[in-house]
Amino acid sequence: TAGAQTVCWISFMHISLMLIMIRNDKNSSLLTFALQVNTNGFVSTAKPLAESEYLGNMPASFSIIAAFLGDLDTSDGIGKVYVRQDTSPDILQKIAEQISQAFPNEDEVEPTHAVIVTWEKVAPQGAPERGDGSIKQRNTFQLVLTSMEMSTYAILLYPKDDIQFFSTHIEGANEPVEAGFSKGAIKSWFSWNSVQGPYYRITTDDEDSIKDLTELTNSGRPGLWVYEIGSSAPDSSITPGQVVTPEEGVPEPSVSEVPESIISESLLTQDYPPDEQETPFPEIPSTDNPSLNWQPGPLHPPHFQPEKSEIQPKASNPQVFCLLIFAVFSYFETCSNNRQKCSHFADCRDYASGYCCHCKPGFYGNGKDCVADGKPQRMNGKVSGRLYVGNMTSPVEFANNDLHSYVVANDGRAYVAISSIPDSIGPSLQPLASLGGVIGWAFALEQPGYENGFSIIGGVFTRQAEVTFQPGGEKLTISQEFKGIDEHDHLVVTTQLEGQIPQVPPSATVEIDRYSEIYQYSSNLITSSSTREYTVSLPDGFVHTRSYLWRQSISFQGCPHNDAALSVPSSQQLSVDQVFVMYDATDQLIRYAMSNKIGSIKIKDSFNVNQNPCFTGRHGCDTNAACRPGQGTQFTCECATGFTGDGRACYDVDECRETPGICGAHAICNNQPGTFRCECIEGYQFTSDGHTCILDHPIDHCQRGTHDCDVPERARCTYTVRSSYICTCLPGFSGDGRACQDIDECQTAHCHRDAICYNTQGSFTCQCRPGFHGDGFRCTSESEREKTRCERHREEALAATSGGHFFHPRPSVGQYVPTCDSYGAYEPTQCHAGTGQCWCVDRDGQEIPGSRTGPGSRPMCFEHGVDPPIVGPTPSPEVSPLAPGTNLLFAQSGKIEHIPLDGNNMRKEETKTLLHLPDRVVIAVAFDCEEKMVYWSDITQPSISRASMQGGQPTAIITTDIQSPEGIAIDHMSRNMYWTDSILNRIEVATLAGRHRRVLFDSDLTNPRAIVADPANGRLYWTDWNRDSPKIEMSNMDGTDRTILVREDLQLPNGLTFDPYSRQLCWADAGAHKVECIDQYTHLRRKVLDEIQYPFAIISYGRNLYYTDWRREAVVAVDRVAVKEVDEFLPQKRSRTYGITTSYPHCPQGENYCTRGNGGCSHLCLPRPGGFTCRCPDVGDGSCVESDRSF
Repeated sequence: TAGAQTVCWISFMHISLMLIMIRNDKNSSLLTFALQVNTNGFVSTAKPLAESEYLGNMPASFSIIAAFLGDLDTSDGIGKVYVRQDTSPDILQKIAEQISQAFPNEDEVEPTHAVIVTWEKVAPQGAPERGDGSIKQRNTFQLVLTSMEMSTYAILLYPKDDIQFFSTHIEGANEPVEAGFSKGAIKSWFSWNSVQGPYYRITTDDEDSIKDLTELTNSGRPGLWVYEIGSSAPDSSITPGQVVTPEEGVPEPSVSEVPESIISESLLTQDYPPDEQETPFPEIPSTDNPSLNWQPGPLHPPHFQPEKSEIQPKASNPQVFCLLIFAVFSYFETCSNNRQKCSHFADCRDYASGYCCHCKPGFYGNGKDCVADGKPQRMNGKVSGRLYVGNMTSPVEFANNDLHSYVVANDGRAYVAISSIPDSIGPSLQPLASLGGVIGWAFALEQPGYENGFSIIGGVFTRQAEVTFQPGGEKLTISQEFKGIDEHDHLVVTTQLEGQIPQVPPSATVEIDRYSEIYQYSSNLITSSSTREYTVSLPDGFVHTRSYLWRQSISFQGCPHNDAALSVPSSQQLSVDQVFVMYDATDQLIRYAMSNKIGSIKIKDSFNVNQNPCFTGRHGCDTNAACRPGQGTQFTCECATGFTGDGRACYDVDECRETPGICGAHAICNNQPGTFRCECIEGYQFTSDGHTCILDHPIDHCQRGTHDCDVPERARCTYTVRSSYICTCLPGFSGDGRACQDIDECQTAHCHRDAICYNTQGSFTCQCRPGFHGDGFRCTSESEREKTRCERHREEALAATSGGHFFHPRPSVGQYVPTCDSYGAYEPTQCHAGTGQCWCVDRDGQEIPGSRTGPGSRPMCFEHGVDPPIVGPTPSPEVSPLAPGTNLLFAQSGKIEHIPLDGNNMRKEETKTLLHLPDRVVIAVAFDCEEKMVYWSDITQPSISRASMQGGQPTAIITTDIQSPEGIAIDHMSRNMYWTDSILNRIEVATLAGRHRRVLFDSDLTNPRAIVADPANGRLYWTDWNRDSPKIEMSNMDGTDRTILVREDLQLPNGLTFDPYSRQLCWADAGAHKVECIDQYTHLRRKVLDEIQYPFAIISYGRNLYYTDWRREAVVAVDRVAVKEVDEFLPQKRSRTYGITTSYPHCPQGENYCTRGNGGCSHLCLPRPGGFTCRCPDVGDGSCVESDRSF
């Protein structure tokens, strides 16, 4: 069978096998079939027409062996299917032992061949990848088909710890998986029509029968099942193993060996709606006589006797029997089904044993990842660590710190920055330039005949490094996982640091000498080692010279089918010079910079004046250009793909503008430097090809009631995206949402020490003990609270002038007595009753210099003093100062821009970029007028960040337990912020520093987006663009009194703004294409503008409304009094515009109950009309006290 034809079809791989028809006269005939291994957990000898032929529609019309049949997913690169043929004596002996154990009466068990199929870490199709905060459930199971002289057996293995799910989604419902054997449709003896052949089902429709696969057995070992599926008997049936009682002392089986990988990723899987077919509860044959005696059993159905074979022996002919021999098999994947696995900038080529991806001319990489020649490359990621510094007895821990890197590819210069590095370890990390220097190797300047790392292995690999410091012997391990090029053309990496490093004093500087490193290349592994010296210079002039030994290994998966890909030199030298390191203690930022070249191994790296400038980096080409060497020292500069120019100066090509319709129907083109990105419009999603947008038809299982969450009294079902949902226990309960138990809050001391706690289902109550007063969270034996600083000051002043008589204290002439507000805080304006002079004070009662006035005049005191002159660090390079006065701030494609306002007019010619965020997609923008901070949300690496307009680095303040932040509201009076998350479907609150997080709402939200606050009145408003039931809601800012404000005549309410002067709440509806406003008190609603295109965000200022529009890619001004559009600003760089807000030079006057001293709250002070509420964060430290106060 050496030239047997093998064919590739969608979703299948095929094994050529022989079905030998053996006669007792020693003559035989040979038939060849294709055994097809399917990623959905079965093998077959026939090609199924569609998934609807078998998913939920068993028995199928074709022959099938179902090991774990369901809608399974291997497309994420984690789940895999392995297949191999094995004739090794050790494996065959193990198989023989399992069969003999299951069939004790069998005399001679001598397998000759075996085919082993392993489904490893496969997941249920459609399982949520984000939104529920949990890891995907995955299963690993195995099927062995083995042949002997007179029979064929199937062995099924279900390791208990490796079977994590028992059902998959089919046509919107959870259906149990199936295991069994089906012959499919066969011809009837009595007609030309086909009838359903025998079907032996191992499991039932009860999910418990699936769980029993891991715990019960027919072979004496739990989770291991053996069946005889073919024999010399003419009417042979499926015969199960006979040992249903597990043997004592026999360990549970496991998939102990991983076969040679044949499939690394699943092939294209199609989705067909199946029909469920009921199967009666099974029975199991007696172990005494399996063919005659039947009795009920927990797992097995009765044996179905097969009908006559299509080839029937006649009485005069010798006996005929069938035997499967898995002697030869071959399989290879082809480009026809795998082209989508290559980069958009690569070609797919078929080879004798499989396919490979190759970057197109003008690009380089491994074919799976390709980047344009000469184009600068960015790398983004996260760094976590647990480090001991010097002789520290406890480690310094940090997590998810941002790492950003930039490489000028045409000269090999690399820059790396890691943020939020604490002072305790920042200086000591300076010697580790190679922490991020791997990007220097990946994109090093290539010498003739040599290739950098990315050209060889692409962007998916793992790196393990060990650093040994001398002379102290400290050891550090670095683990990095590179995840490839993302949709923004950025290389993505995660880094983990563990170990000990020598201490570098905070005031010391570090210099690293140039070094070279030899990289050894072999199949799927690269290793290197080097010794690196550095000097530590102290302020007193003393210099230490230190060194460390660096060893690293880089693992990757290359393409084995193309021998030419293995022609990389076995050894290459990376030369690194111009190394620069610095730790910025002010911004807690560590920076590395270096120049990198890859070439031949040589003792000394020296500059050759006759060397072509393309190989030295001294060519003068634009940073977005490739240097093309010519004869001698001649060269040309060529702009990278996606850029245009003469090579000395290159400009981005706007593919979206120059090629309208490039993204196809129902898609929006988003231009990016050197490339573009297609995004489906709302209500559409990409098909499996990643290009075509089709209507999204999600199923809301929460609304249908087809979820598996606990009862509504204990749990909540929350719809996420694309038929997915999450189950969460209600407050007061714990569990995974599918099973929730009451939390005994009284065990965690929530009440005051002088109170008694009473636990209830889902809650608790606190009651002060006799003799104490309070709400149970705070109990005191005195009704009077502790006096504030201002009250004590005032009391002392009055006591000093009353001669010790406190009945009617009256200050003497010339005595100053401070004035306190109703909360006990200093009034911003203080006056001397005797002299008539007045002045401004700060929060501590200290006079603001220069604010004192004479008799009869009072100063204008804002909050706790006038704004002082700006004194501090110079603005960060990423931050441009705001223009004086009021500005519009709006987000667009990796940056935040500002437009100065002159009254109601936009000074468009003065528009500038406020903040450069090239690796981000900024959605919401908000401004804190008190501290002059701009806040924004990012959905690429979900987070909320802020930056001071007076200088300083951008800082991420919310980075965990967040998935799609789309709206931010700032309460400058209470110093809190609120935000929406459209994947987690909740609204949260925290302080402006990101502390004391608390979920306000996580129910009855589907797609929350815009959110605005009215802090003076303690009210909160937000939109929910749920297509089935869009709405605008309102509540108090402490989460009480939630109500729906607008429900009728809404489609896609995207933007929302509140004007405190007119009490108007206005919104922009992208579905209804109009702007409307409503008075929340009178509920009077009016239309401001219609026939607009696709508004995203909106803000009110003066008589105008300003909104951003996705389709116009503009900021549009609307006069809401004249009810018309009055102006439009088109950014120079055209792309989608997102969030918009205004910045003020001073905060509007006003305050709420939380303004002064945080309302006396220990953690969160949340205002509401007529009072405020003290609330604790969801993750408390035991010191928080909750209370409600009304006035």
